Amino acid sequence: MAMKEREAISSSGWLAILLGLSALAAAVYVFALIRFHQNEPLAWGLGGAGLAIAGVIILRGNFVVGPNEARVLTFFGKYTGTVKTEGLRWANPFTSKRLLSLRARNFETAKIKVNDVDGNPIEIGAVIVWRVIDTAQAAFDVENVTSFVQVQSEAAVRNLAMHHPYDSHDDSIMSLRGQSEAVAAQLAKEVNVRIRPAGVEVIDARIAHLAYAPEIAQAMLQRQQAGAIIAARTRIVEGAVSMVEMALEQLARRGIVDLDPERKATMVSNLLVVLCGERNAQPVINAGTLY
Repeated sequence: MAMKEREAISSSGWLAILLGLSALAAAVYVFALIRFHQNEPLAWGLGGAGLAIAGVIILRGNFVVGPNEARVLTFFGKYTGTVKTEGLRWANPFTSKRLLSLRARNFETAKIKVNDVDGNPIEIGAVIVWRVIDTAQAAFDVENVTSFVQVQSEAAVRNLAMHHPYDSHDDSIMSLRGQSEAVAAQLAKEVNVRIRPAGVEVIDARIAHLAYAPEIAQAMLQRQQAGAIIAARTRIVEGAVSMVEMALEQLARRGIVDLDPERKATMVSNLLVVLCGERNAQPVINAGTLY
């Protein structure tokens, strides 16, 4: 069963220090008085020893909690609570007090080689920022919380890369390279699901390294360039066709010129050449009649 954090019973440690030092001072005083009570030295000696032991036990219950730190208390193996109040605190002297940091921590995953959704081998790595939110789970539900977070984060990065393409010219498809913000949000969500049983949350997760595997990097670069050219040409042709259609509609509506199908075909051809050509078109001025 998962552990749940709860507040431990504790108090200010300054009073405990005062009591502990007072007990030690009283013990010294009692030991000093033994020479004046030679008839019953054992009783005075036991009294002084008792005061000394009591002072040590009281002082042993003191501990310090720094900013963004917590102490997890266990009493003979049983979890008794967590102290998060900053400063000098005192709790049951017989409890063990494990220190846990609540500060934000970060690490960079190893560069993982994995196939994306299209089967292309890629290298991917991420930076994960995390912190402990439940000290009981972090202390008792996992063996080592730092190692647990690192392993689960790498597994989440691998799973993310396997479900998305490296790149896509279709804006409706989320790609690792194209939609970095959406990918980061999904990565943070997936890592959170995996590490939440350890009492940890992800503050931020970002792709830090993304590249094709060396054996296909050159070929994929050429493929990217070809794909970019095709996508650009497709966009140019779509725009050119829309402009030609608009030009014909404007001419017909305003009655500027009446074109038969053959002349319309010639005009469409000329406009497409002008709009889709890589070089600037050279105009030819017709000084004669239209026919």
